Amino acid sequence: MQEVKNDKKPLITFWIAAVLILLLFNFILVPFMNNREIKQVDYGTFMKMTQDKEIGKVQIQDDKIVFTDKSGKNVYETGVMPDENLTDRLYSSGAKFSKEIVEQMSPMASFMLYWIVPLLIFIFIGWLMRRQMNKALGGDSMMFGGEGMGGLGRSKAKVYVESSDGIMFSDVAGEEEAKQSLSEIVTYLHDPAKYEEIGAKMPKGILLVGPPGTGKTMLAKAVAGESKVPFFSISGSEFVEMFVGMGASKVRDLFKQAKEKAPCIVFIDEIDAIGQKRSAGSAYGGNDEREQTLNQLLTEMDGFEDNTGVIILAATNRPESLDPALTRPGRFDRRVPVELPDLKGRENILKVHARKIRTGPDVDFNKIARMAAGASGAELANIVNEAALRAVREGRKYATEADMEESIETVIAGYQKKNAILSDEEKKVVSYHEVGHALVAALQDGTAPVQKITIIPRTSGALGYTMQVDKGQKNLYTKEELLSQIATLTGGRAAEEVKFGHVTTGASNDIEKATKLARQMITRYGMADDFGMVALETVTNQYLGGDTSLACSPETQAKIDEQVVALVEKQHQKALSLLRENSGKLDEIAEYLYEKETITGDEFMSILNGDE
Repeated sequence: MQEVKNDKKPLITFWIAAVLILLLFNFILVPFMNNREIKQVDYGTFMKMTQDKEIGKVQIQDDKIVFTDKSGKNVYETGVMPDENLTDRLYSSGAKFSKEIVEQMSPMASFMLYWIVPLLIFIFIGWLMRRQMNKALGGDSMMFGGEGMGGLGRSKAKVYVESSDGIMFSDVAGEEEAKQSLSEIVTYLHDPAKYEEIGAKMPKGILLVGPPGTGKTMLAKAVAGESKVPFFSISGSEFVEMFVGMGASKVRDLFKQAKEKAPCIVFIDEIDAIGQKRSAGSAYGGNDEREQTLNQLLTEMDGFEDNTGVIILAATNRPESLDPALTRPGRFDRRVPVELPDLKGRENILKVHARKIRTGPDVDFNKIARMAAGASGAELANIVNEAALRAVREGRKYATEADMEESIETVIAGYQKKNAILSDEEKKVVSYHEVGHALVAALQDGTAPVQKITIIPRTSGALGYTMQVDKGQKNLYTKEELLSQIATLTGGRAAEEVKFGHVTTGASNDIEKATKLARQMITRYGMADDFGMVALETVTNQYLGGDTSLACSPETQAKIDEQVVALVEKQHQKALSLLRENSGKLDEIAEYLYEKETITGDEFMSILNGDE
């Protein structure tokens, strides 16, 4: 899509014009209107000009003599000297006596010239500048703007039109269900008669919900690109102004423009900025402006006629915070989830972004997609870009599968800290810690295969990590599989205890993950015998971190804490038992990792199975 921009003259043009006008006034008009310049001469020069009969008019005053030459163009002034024959000599030279050689300006004319005229000039320049500022801010040509001071009531929506490089549905991968739902909008905009014939009405509003980076904005632009209609794009926060009533005015102006360009699409990003639930009352009126804006939006959406051809798309990460009046049928009739992509979706997204770079023939996009489980579309695009950047750093003309794998590790754990130096003892502890994770995972059923083990420190603070990759898309987990995951998370700490007899701080992230998973099993998944299928925890902000809150009594919370501790401890003991039974393999693999620093999953399994 191509943004339509107004051709506005910069304000510097008016500053230049103001300077030129002032220069004209000071150096041309004022000297022309003001007194002629009087030249000071000595008395000897005056006497010489008298003798040479070069004086035209003369005026003798008490303290000075003012005279002109024969042409009358030049005016001179000299002092008075005692001279009784001066008058006779002047008559003899042909000079004419005058009462007032230089006409003096009246006080009123002087006041007008030096005060009123400059003031009028500055007022005119200020009017021109204010008028141009109004236009730049979206106001009309009136001195104080059309919609509020400075045009603040005008919408700041960006208008896009069809262009050769517009985003199409083919540029958006991994969201097939969302594209299918939105394709109806495209069909309607192309052929509305087909829907009107059967009496069907298109939804007035479509709400795109999902985590950040899943492509909600791109989907909206793709709808406009496929429909080949004008596309208005504005953020919800742009409606909020410091002046009361400006937000509502912007809403009116936005929908006025949309109706004029119908059929078109209006896209409001982050609509929760103005669409949050209204409170019963505000003690200090802090939300009055936002609520007025929301009320105006509700009114405009209800005011649409069936055949206006204006489709409203909106996106949010917080659908639970929206006002029910906004999400009811008749306004936002349809909610389209734009979730994190599954395995097939991640593979397609990687292929779409890989078209923009050069890739080697060895790249297995399915493998890369499995390694990037849980990544959003934006993160996958970043992974592809990081792979291309790494290829350039390595001096290659194309990105390889190794570049893709390293870029995933960069996104997950950060860049390698090449200057980080671990002591031999720390390096040995990290080796046993990471092998402990991998060995516990491999010795259990229902765990993902080990893909890679490394003890190279990363910028995220990790001194090493073990990567596990499922063979396919995993959507459901059994209780046994979750318990195995907890045991795997405790395997690093267990390996330290088995080998060294003490523990370190390296398991902090493992402890956090194990505790969180154990609490979810008890409070959300109904996998605790004492509580059964009872929801003890609710999820808020589903798409923004998944914050939770307990919905139970303090006594029940205490029991939950006890069960979480017992569950994690049981799996910790299971990990200790597995590692003690396989201490020989633990030593062998840890020593190999200590020397190599990074080993693949195949190397790990070969040593574990005794193939080497």
